[in-house]
Amino acid sequence: MAYPSSLIASLLCGAMAFRAVALALQLALLTLSFASPLASPGPMSNVTLDVRAPSGSKTVIIQMFEWSWNSVAAECTNFIGPAGYGFVQVSPPQEHITGSQWWTDYQPVSYILTSKRGNEAQFSAMVSTCHAAGVKVITDTLFNHMAGVDSGTGTAGSSFTHYNYPGIYTNSDFHHCGLESGDDIVNYGNRVEVQTCELVNLADLATETDHVRSTLASYGNHLLSLGVDGFRLDAAKHIASSDIANILSRLSSKPYITQEVIWGSGEPIQPSEYVGNGDVQEFRYTTAVKNAFLGGGISGLQNLDNQGWVAGSQANVFVANHDTERNGNSLNINSPSNTYITATIFSLAHPYGTPTVLSSYSFSNTDAGAPNNNAGTCSATGGANGWLCQHRYVAISGMVGFRNNVGSAALNNWVSPQSQQIAFGRGNLGFVAINNADSAWTATFTTSLPNGNYCDVISGKSSNGACTGTGFTVSGGKLTATVPARSAVAIHTGAQGTGSGGGGGGGGGSGTVAVSWAETATTTFGENIFLVGSISQLGNWAPASALPLSSASYPVWTITVNLPPNTNFQYKFIRKETDGSVRAFYMPSLDVHLFSLLFVQVVWESDPNRSVTTVGSGTQTISTSWR
Repeated sequence: MAYPSSLIASLLCGAMAFRAVALALQLALLTLSFASPLASPGPMSNVTLDVRAPSGSKTVIIQMFEWSWNSVAAECTNFIGPAGYGFVQVSPPQEHITGSQWWTDYQPVSYILTSKRGNEAQFSAMVSTCHAAGVKVITDTLFNHMAGVDSGTGTAGSSFTHYNYPGIYTNSDFHHCGLESGDDIVNYGNRVEVQTCELVNLADLATETDHVRSTLASYGNHLLSLGVDGFRLDAAKHIASSDIANILSRLSSKPYITQEVIWGSGEPIQPSEYVGNGDVQEFRYTTAVKNAFLGGGISGLQNLDNQGWVAGSQANVFVANHDTERNGNSLNINSPSNTYITATIFSLAHPYGTPTVLSSYSFSNTDAGAPNNNAGTCSATGGANGWLCQHRYVAISGMVGFRNNVGSAALNNWVSPQSQQIAFGRGNLGFVAINNADSAWTATFTTSLPNGNYCDVISGKSSNGACTGTGFTVSGGKLTATVPARSAVAIHTGAQGTGSGGGGGGGGGSGTVAVSWAETATTTFGENIFLVGSISQLGNWAPASALPLSSASYPVWTITVNLPPNTNFQYKFIRKETDGSVRAFYMPSLDVHLFSLLFVQVVWESDPNRSVTTVGSGTQTISTSWR
């Protein structure tokens, strides 16, 4: 979570105290400061709950960040349920401070269910609609604090001051740590300070008191009465684990629990303290995946239960969430070389943890709230109206089916010929090969899969015994495949059929068609035209992986791409131009490092998506104009 609360926006990312100072220069800098840890008391006790991971065969969570209740409901019916997602995690539903910025949702004013996302009736209808589509609902839930401003009126009309929320809390219900520097956390090495001082002025609830505990439990029970299935406990690190256990013990049922507990080297508060309450979000996983896919080597990602992290059965993991995609602590949609997509494929294929997939929106500054008046919208296999809709990318939704099919099957048949290439199976139910290198990888793999014809779920689907993408044949447990550069191939027993490149005797994936595009588009200085589409060769709808067209014949832009034959896919052209701004952040570690992100403005051509089916062999030419 992050809470810019001053003119220059003090930022709390991932529930660690950041103090933002903006420099009035052409380069916009956000500077976040951290204190060195010192020794402190040991962990506090907690009470074990029965539920540790999402129940049922569908365990993948989508974080539908900032989507309104009505749009979540529609998406549950139209895509999330049919695609096999098990849970949707929605933004905090309680009344919060006003403002268009996304972080206003994380500053509660009351427990009335009226927010920018909608009112209680709409929230309740959303839960019921998602349930009807086979999707359970997790709410982002705030037990740690109230608002971070001195006074105001919330989204439901409730008036408040910093430590007085009429009918709910008074001054005595909050921590007042009284440091010389104020009430904000300064020393992350001091357990008491971290759990009783304020995160950038956010009024810190005294969760050890009975009134606060009963009030928070009443809010949780109200959500449960509306059908909510789980809670993501925001800023859990800043609440003693025993306090959380007491609050959860007062709930009317035992929902799925996942807790935001960011690990810090040398800090006294550890994620392991919280596993008795439910799952813990394992941020060390996010960092390891980022470092591996950005050059450290993905071959080291095999044995993730031996890293000293919380056990995979107790971990909730993600490639990116709403904080880390903004503060640089993870991969994001603009990460180079398709790494965001391939890392998500890995996350859904590997058995460690319960995965959450972020579905978010484009932003030009880190405070920007949701586009399109908060109404989430998507195209068939990607975003629309400013929304990214990563959950609809063919490669990601295909891997949701993969994970549902393989279930808890053990990892086997691991092979890694070099640091940037890995392949592994999940029992006798699925097999995946991930190529993070810059050249194609052709190999014959040993699998435990039964003989048969399979559809690659990265490039398409299985439909009526045919593959809309590439098809492969497994014979005698052998699979021969060419894995494109910076992409992947994944097959499983739940997606069988014949398709392009299928072949017999373990062959597959070798034939291609040279497809040439000539796109007429007038541009301004600094603009370039790119091609992006629904298949891995066209970047799986990721703008960062879009293919650049040549301007040698301007205003006609050209490109030739080798694609699988007899394959139907969708595509669009996009414009990219730098907006001239570089933003730099401090990393949340003991040794503070500065890095910069160049934000690129992406302009998509208008809907609908373009669609084409490649010919059986040879070449193909397509002429289009920007629309």
